[in-house]
Amino acid sequence: MCGIIGYVGKKEAAPIMLEGLRKLEYRGYDSAGMAVVSEGAMHLRKCAGRIESLAKLIEKTPPKGTAGVSHTRWATHGPPTDRNAHPHYDKSGRLALVHNGVIENYQTLREKLIAEGHAFHSDTDTEVLAHLIGKHYDASPLAHSPRRLIEAVRDGLKRVKGTYGIAVIHLDVPELIVGARLGSPLVVGLGHEENFISSDAAAVVAHTRDAIYLNDYDLVSLTPNKFEILSLDGSQAQFEVSQVDFTQDEAEMGIYPHFMLKEIFEQPESLKNAMRGRLSLDDGTAKLGGLNMTPREIRDIDRIVLSGCGTAMHAAMVGEYLIENMARIPTEVEIASEFRYRNMPLTKDTLLFVVSQSGETIDTLAAMREGQRKGHRVLGICNNVASTIARESDGGVYMHAGPEIGVAATKSFTSQVTVLTLLALLLGRMRNTSMSDGLKVIDDLQSLPDKVAEVLKMSERIKEISHKYVNAEGMLFLGRQYNYPAAMEGALKLKEISYIYASGHPSAELKHGIIALVKPDMPCVFIAPDDAVFEKNVSNIEEVKARRGPVIAVTTEGKTELEKVADDVIYIPECADYLTPILASVPLQLFAYHLAVARGCDVDKPRNLAKSVTVE
Repeated sequence: MCGIIGYVGKKEAAPIMLEGLRKLEYRGYDSAGMAVVSEGAMHLRKCAGRIESLAKLIEKTPPKGTAGVSHTRWATHGPPTDRNAHPHYDKSGRLALVHNGVIENYQTLREKLIAEGHAFHSDTDTEVLAHLIGKHYDASPLAHSPRRLIEAVRDGLKRVKGTYGIAVIHLDVPELIVGARLGSPLVVGLGHEENFISSDAAAVVAHTRDAIYLNDYDLVSLTPNKFEILSLDGSQAQFEVSQVDFTQDEAEMGIYPHFMLKEIFEQPESLKNAMRGRLSLDDGTAKLGGLNMTPREIRDIDRIVLSGCGTAMHAAMVGEYLIENMARIPTEVEIASEFRYRNMPLTKDTLLFVVSQSGETIDTLAAMREGQRKGHRVLGICNNVASTIARESDGGVYMHAGPEIGVAATKSFTSQVTVLTLLALLLGRMRNTSMSDGLKVIDDLQSLPDKVAEVLKMSERIKEISHKYVNAEGMLFLGRQYNYPAAMEGALKLKEISYIYASGHPSAELKHGIIALVKPDMPCVFIAPDDAVFEKNVSNIEEVKARRGPVIAVTTEGKTELEKVADDVIYIPECADYLTPILASVPLQLFAYHLAVARGCDVDKPRNLAKSVTVE
């Protein structure tokens, strides 16, 4: 959450940072600001609202200078107001700081600083950190130099508890940016006579693809022509210069009105990328070399725990069905935010998987680290090959879905389920899945992208259906077996971007309380494909219709009998039961998208949400 972009070089910093903030706005959009150093003065521009509000402010009085830091905010401490927007100054007004994360002991630090004569002008924890670092800088015996600011940042951070990704500038050293991270991602972009610091490579990829992804407790100093990375204790840090794995064009909206719609329509390709090179027709299995496990180690697994948050948790729930059905390995899903606060009994041969699109979700990171602390192997399923989960896990599988900018996850969900299907196939072939059954799974998977493309052709029809429910009071999403988590995901998409209350449930639970909500302005969405429980779903639909509840049914092509009982029917191509969550989720993504657009909602930047959750 929140976005940082800093620049030091030979060009004007403000236009570069402003464009970078636009690329980061999906990380937070309550307020925005920048500080630019020039000719012995600090030029501060900040305001509440979206990036365009900041752009208008800058247009009136452009800040001149070739070094600066900027920020787009998702509020944690204090409401989204002009005074709470970043950057924040220290007591002297000569140091400016931007910050992602949460300083948990800020109140104690604030009270001590007030007692020492400091005055605060915001409600944020960040301003406390700026004053703390500024205090150490002003008290330093060192001359004005890069080393003085670096040491002040190090001394200040030693006193804080919590998480941070920061970038700091000071008037005394106008060609220097100091950054540091703990629990909140930071990437250094390396250019020619210019360098960048950002919370996401998307903000710098237009200028360079040479990047260093900082580790926790790293501290970096940047000037136009060099950089240095140290650990917080002052020792030299280990780092690697890597190439950003996507292009600027991939992070652009292209012909689409919203990133969300673009990413929905990218799913045939993202599914191919998730499977590319991972299907073995010779052996009727999947190849997942990144697991870093021998066949014997894989064979010895006696239990699997899948952990994630939000959409990733729903994908994990599908994975539970997949692994248990194909491999007969006991599998369970644990919400990542609960995992480390429980004392979950884990056998020595339990394998943990953490699932996260960004690879930076703080709760999922904590679950991974807790599993590793207890001596378990923890593998990751994520989309960012340079993320913290990718670097700290014991192995895993990349989704290769490309950048996902829309806050509401779409292609990441279907890619995660695809990867989990590959995992289930691999485990199943080592247990009880025959060669012929394995080849059937491969055939089903290979046909999946074309079937998703067929669903996407129905976008206008789904749009028409969605417009009938623009004023719904709420919606219930119901499904059975594999499609119970798909129902939860469909409900999440709707409430995230349209602000209509929605909840997902197993269809069979309808009679156990949920049916009390059924009424004419509470539509029910049933995922009812042609599977072993189709007739059971039809019975549930009849129960809703008997109480005058509108029904939208997602079913398999050819099951026209649902047209007699449902108000609207959306057809998906015939597929294996275990792939219906992927095919069924696509029309539900389109349904939520079109309905939200009709309600005038900003689907790419829904209220109160941000893409990457990096604070608890």
